[in-house]
Amino acid sequence: MVSSKATSPHVLTAMEVDYESVETVRRAHRSLWKESEGFSLTYLPFIIHAVARSLADFPRINASVNDSDLVIHDEINVGVAVDLDFEGLVVPVIREVDELPLIELARQIVHVAERAHAMKLAPDDMAGGTFTITNAGPFGTLLQFPIINQPQVAILSTDGVSRKPAVVTDAEGNESIKIRSIGILALAWDHRAFDGAYAASFLGRIRELIECTDWESEI
Repeated sequence: MVSSKATSPHVLTAMEVDYESVETVRRAHRSLWKESEGFSLTYLPFIIHAVARSLADFPRINASVNDSDLVIHDEINVGVAVDLDFEGLVVPVIREVDELPLIELARQIVHVAERAHAMKLAPDDMAGGTFTITNAGPFGTLLQFPIINQPQVAILSTDGVSRKPAVVTDAEGNESIKIRSIGILALAWDHRAFDGAYAASFLGRIRELIECTDWESEI
């Protein structure tokens, strides 16, 4: 961690995201999903699905630094940090996430987490990552500034989602106050690889996909 901070000029960019469209689908499928899959449908697969599509649009974030060169990767392999009961972290990698449908992505997330807790991960399971996500949301965080997983150039913190009043604009431009599921996505990134406009645009694309995707058709 100290080496990463000394190597990369870390910058944090964060955006508030309205997860109501995700929450609506989660609520509608909660019981049947748990019965058929054996685990809960969380926000994380929706976020990673949106991240994978966004990385395809912003390839300089799906990259690593090799000596002084920026190496852009063809595959999108996302490492997901898993807490080992406060005894450290491991980061198993889900490969080619842009090729996975939402349901299979949810299964993969649970599968790698279970293998991590059972201490059954092999070195290859933690190799080849091109981007990392640290999921602090279950702990109720508001915002955290994660440290980049070298030699990658960015890491995303998925912080807590809670019910809050928010201004909602309808199709005719009318505003109203409604209770929505709101959370923050925080991106720590390496300023050697790109600039703030690129990072903000990447986060904005993730937000757009989370808020506007027809998630019902993805289930």
